[in-house]
Order: sequence, then structure tokens, then C-alpha cells
Amino acid sequence: MTLKEEIERRRTFAIISHPDAGKTTLTEKLLLFGGAIHVAGAVKSNKIKRGATSDFMEIERQRGISVATSVMGFEYGDVKINILDTPGHEDFAEDTYRTLTAVDSVIIVIDGAKGVETQTRKLMEVCRMRSTPVMVFINKLDRPCKDPFDLLDEVEKELRIGVRPLTFPISSGPTFKGVYNIYESNLSLFLTGERQTADAETVDIALDDPRLNDYIAPFAAHLKDDLELVDGVYEPFEREEYLAGRLAPLFFGSAINNFGVRELLDTFIKIAPSPRPSTTEQRTVGPDEEKMTGFIFKIHANMDPNHRDRLAFLKICSGIFERNKAYMHVPSGKLMKFSSPNAFMAEKKSIVDEAYPGDIVGLHDAGNFRIGDSFSEGEKLRFTGIPSFSPELFRYIENGDPLKFKQLAKGLDQLMDEGVAQLFVSSLNGRKIVGTVGALQFEVIQYRLEHEYGAICKWEPIQIYKACWLQSDNRAQLDDFLRRKHTNMAVDKHGRLIYLADTSYALQLAVEKFPDIRFLFTSEF
Repeated sequence: MTLKEEIERRRTFAIISHPDAGKTTLTEKLLLFGGAIHVAGAVKSNKIKRGATSDFMEIERQRGISVATSVMGFEYGDVKINILDTPGHEDFAEDTYRTLTAVDSVIIVIDGAKGVETQTRKLMEVCRMRSTPVMVFINKLDRPCKDPFDLLDEVEKELRIGVRPLTFPISSGPTFKGVYNIYESNLSLFLTGERQTADAETVDIALDDPRLNDYIAPFAAHLKDDLELVDGVYEPFEREEYLAGRLAPLFFGSAINNFGVRELLDTFIKIAPSPRPSTTEQRTVGPDEEKMTGFIFKIHANMDPNHRDRLAFLKICSGIFERNKAYMHVPSGKLMKFSSPNAFMAEKKSIVDEAYPGDIVGLHDAGNFRIGDSFSEGEKLRFTGIPSFSPELFRYIENGDPLKFKQLAKGLDQLMDEGVAQLFVSSLNGRKIVGTVGALQFEVIQYRLEHEYGAICKWEPIQIYKACWLQSDNRAQLDDFLRRKHTNMAVDKHGRLIYLADTSYALQLAVEKFPDIRFLFTSEF
């Protein structure tokens, strides 16, 4: 295949949602229908010890939530699909925000009973900022849900985007029969109760088929009325509007019961975008350029705890990435070869010889890489839009076991490189402060330090309202600020100045008194 053909057949997307909307279950079922796995993991069932394929960290299996983005690639027909399953919990939102920089489209999962929730709105804002094409999957129709038309109105209003239903549910809750595929104009009904594999028996029926009543009575007339209303209220689907991020195709279903998943997957591969151009500080990079470029959007320490390895997740933006070929690590200027770059299926890795734009490749990292680092064939490019957010919560971190000082230092260094939390060193007393966007992160850090590095840590409270990065072209004013506020100053892991404001009033006063200093609450890596 030519480079252009390889690009055209790729779909790289993230699945995002509020916690517990069924995002990881949907990921499993997409893998199931794609033939990447043969039996779905029962995510919530304690009887089946098989966890969800995409939740592979021990703490994820214990809690039943995703705390890190996982990557899964598989072939479906002649299309190569790369799914990034992201954490839904707001305490891990930063990982999700960065993942959105590495995808070409997004599927948002919404719980049909709860409707649009807080975290969904925030994630939609990030998609809107980047004009990322969005699809919506309204899940859990097997439970009592809101009226489908109420849900459509809510999605339009809350997410501030036009919608066009491409499937429609036949009832919900205990009487849920399945979904009608508006895009393909057919009805796919399950004839058996098999839900853990993709080979359940189905029947395909058209709306005017006289057997329709036999299968979905007493809902046949109601379905026809609903479909007439859909056609009367909503404009026909326009792919250009979807690709521009102005229209969200919407699907109904029940991921746990396989309803609506195949319809979503089949429509997705037809209308979702293949890899798109990427923005750098220097220029726009087209995916069909001959020379390889890419950037690291995630680093994961301890993919395999037995080997203490770190993997950097590289998104290929243009050209062909080849194993054992030398590429320039732009920040250091060094040429590097990779003898065993990985393709992913959650924690299962396989060595890949070639990767194309849209693919995600795992590079073994001995501590040389940072999130946001670029790779190229000699051109100095810096990809933009990979954010780091000012933390909301802060605690001192102390060593709980004096004999494990080295383990704690190494563990802390590697976990902070993942970008899940930030480490500051106080200029006042040299103590280490960890800042996170959510309280659960402290628990995860403590757990991972103990179970992956054998280090015990203790947390101590500290009163900090906000941390912000400082920039100024007025050296005298900056020096004056540093002199006055030396007790509130710190440096981050990369040696950048940080002001730790203890109250909102102190921050407001500093902004007013020092107009030539920029107080930044987001920082690009």
C-alpha cells in the first residue's frame, strides 16, 4: 500500500465520558466486534476475575475505574482502528486532556438515565477548542432511561452542538428491544441471549417488512412515529458539518448487551476522519509528508513492574516510522534508534516494524523523554497544544521508610514524568510538594509508590490556594517580586519558577501590584 492509502484507512479516536457511563465497557465491545478479543471482560462482576481489557493497572481492577489512558489497535475489515480509552474520573482529567491532542475524533459516552454530566461538559469544551469531530453514544438503554427526544434536546443544549440521531431505540429498560439503524435503514435484532461474544444470532429487517410486528410488537407503530418525527425535526446528516465539529452524529444502545455497538462501529469507519494535519510552532505538518514526525503525549512508568520499564507513547503525525531507523529527538538534538518499538493492545505489546500517521507507538525510555517532545528526520519542530494545568490540591510528601530513600526518589521522579501530578521544591525549606487536580491522585501515587517501587510515603497538609508559572520581560520587577515573595516560591521538575499563592486575595494582589509579570495557570510541556 502507498502512504496515502495507509493514511486513508486509519481511524484514531478517544472514548471519553463522565465516570461510570460505560466507556470502558463500550471499548471492550468495540474490540469484540472488531475481532481483537473473543470474550468481553465482565468489568463489574466479582465472579469473573477477568478485568476489562483496557483496565490493566492493579489499582484499576480494584477500584473498577480507569486511572490511565490505554491504547488499543486492531484491524476491522480493511480499516486500522486505534482506540484510546481515557479515564472518566475528573481526578485524572489531565491525562484525558492530553490524550485529546493525539486523536482525530472522539466518541462521547452518556448514561441514558443520568443524561449529560459535569465531566462530559468539560471534556466537550476541550474538543470544541480543537474543533475535534465528536460522536455521541447514549448508553445503558437496557435500564429505565429518559425519553430519547429529551436526551437529544439535552445533548444539544448542554454540549452546545447540533445533533443528528443515526440510530433510534425501540423502548428502554426491561422492554428494550434494540435499535433501528437510521443511517443504513435497517433493524438488527438479537435472537439469542448471548452477550459476551460477537457471534450472537441476529436478524435484519426493513421497516416495511410484515414480520416487524412479530419481533417488536407492541412497539412497531411507535417506532415508525418516532422516525417520522426525527426526519421532521432534524436536518439530514452532513458529513462536512460533523468533520468541522459543528454536528454530532448520535447513537443509542446498550454496550453491556451489545445493542447498537456494531451500528456505531460500522458507521464510524465510514464517516470518521482519517489522520489530519498537526500544528507546530513552526508550521502545519500534513500527514502525507514523506518525512516522519511525531510527538510524545504520554509517558507510563512500570508498564511491566518486573522490568521497571517506562514507555513513551509517540503519536505519528507524518511519514513512516521504521524500526531501527535513526530519528532526531528534537529537544536534545540526538539521533536515536529504536530496536523494539511497540504496538499496543492495552498492556499486551508487540514489536512493530512500521507505523503510519495516526498510529501510536510505544518507545522504551530510560528517562530521556518528556511529554511534548518531538521526533523528526532532522527538522526542528515543536508540536503545540499539549497542556499542563495548574494543580488544585497540594500536600508535602515525606519518606515513610528511611531505608527506602532511593526507591522513593526514583518512583517519584518517574511518576511525575507521566504528567499525572506535579512536583515542586519549596524555595523556603527545600521540602517536596506534590500538586494534583484531584484528591484520588494522592491515593494512586501512594499505592503505586508502594506496590511498584517498594517505597512508603506519608502526606502532610500545606495551605496553598493556587500554583502558577511566572513569565516576565521586566527583570527588575520579577526580581522585586521574588525578593518579596521568597517564602512562597518554588521550582517545578523542569526548573521553572512557580508562585504558590496561599489565598485568592494574595494572588489577586500580586497580579495587580506586578502588572509586568504574567501569572500562568496552564503551561505547555
